[in-house]
Amino acid sequence: MTTMYKQPDPAVAAPTEELKRVDAYKEWQASEGVKVIRDFAFENMDTVELGPWERKGGRGAIINIPIEDLPNDCHLVELKPGGASEPEHHVYEEMVYIVSGRGATSIWQDEKHKQTFEWGPGSLFAIPINAWYQHFNGSGQGPARYLAVTNAPPMMRQFHNNDFIFNCDFPFTDRFGGEDAYFNGDGKLYTRRIWETNFVADAINMPLYGWKERGAGGINVMLELAANSTACHISQFPVGTYKKAHRHGPGAHLVILSGDGFSLLWHDGEEPQKAPWKVGGMVIVPSEACFHQHFNSGTTPARYLALRGGGARFGVRSGPPGGGADVSIKQGGWQVEYEDENPKIHEIFEDEIARHGATCRMKAFVPYCTGEVGPTQISQRD
Repeated sequence: MTTMYKQPDPAVAAPTEELKRVDAYKEWQASEGVKVIRDFAFENMDTVELGPWERKGGRGAIINIPIEDLPNDCHLVELKPGGASEPEHHVYEEMVYIVSGRGATSIWQDEKHKQTFEWGPGSLFAIPINAWYQHFNGSGQGPARYLAVTNAPPMMRQFHNNDFIFNCDFPFTDRFGGEDAYFNGDGKLYTRRIWETNFVADAINMPLYGWKERGAGGINVMLELAANSTACHISQFPVGTYKKAHRHGPGAHLVILSGDGFSLLWHDGEEPQKAPWKVGGMVIVPSEACFHQHFNSGTTPARYLALRGGGARFGVRSGPPGGGADVSIKQGGWQVEYEDENPKIHEIFEDEIARHGATCRMKAFVPYCTGEVGPTQISQRD
């Protein structure tokens, strides 16, 4: 027998209340009682004011870019002298960069077989998904501070069940099975400057490779960590130069590893917004439609670490429809070539670099540049 669906009669079954929207990620933030910062530009991650977060080892804050549909978040945590975080595991990915201090991390599937490795300023690693871990501050005199970019927001909103997120007992042994050499820093280099590894001891001085598509002598390495769907990369560009403007998905966290400079961020039809930066600062791409461009106005090479979504092996491509972030918009990509940029961009750079006592070296790429010809070949030494 077939039962026919009958639409309720609005006159009889009139709605009396609105359906309440539940944001599982925001509810988790509230349950943690942790400080939340909504911003996209930070001058120095070592001086950002934190609040109590004892479970994480002392103090901390969660950083969210000011949009609702967050692709990721950032946990800025300070381990107190001689302190340690509580052991935990979770069904979301987490990439960790050490801002300051020295210590160690233990990671395990089986508590009897823990893998422990030491870290210091500039170290970079990922927590394998749902593996147990614990961080330790190796100093009894001063704090250690790290930032972690995670994909907790979409995972929590997908499952809206914290018991599953934090108490799932499924071991992702295809990602990490307790191998003795998992965090020894070994890796493999692939084409397109991809280095697959699980631990980078010193991102500040890691060797980089040529990336001519991004312009002006820039060098780069794309990092794949712990078989993640999220990923990161390190880019460096010479004194007196700047990179081509581009856009991609939101939530790329750019941590400044060396140099002084600024970024310009804008949406179509808007004036660019300037975000100055120096070593220890961070700029986060706030939206998919946001064009952004990075400028080295200092007297040393500028290097940054970008923690983001979209891993090369497993990640979902991040960005607007079309090509890639290093392909011209004229060819369906997301990059603005030097010859197509607004001349005002170059004027801003020349004014800024003059204030720093440096010389613009973009003449080979921008004909109206009043400076000099700089790097025209890829080189780590420029």
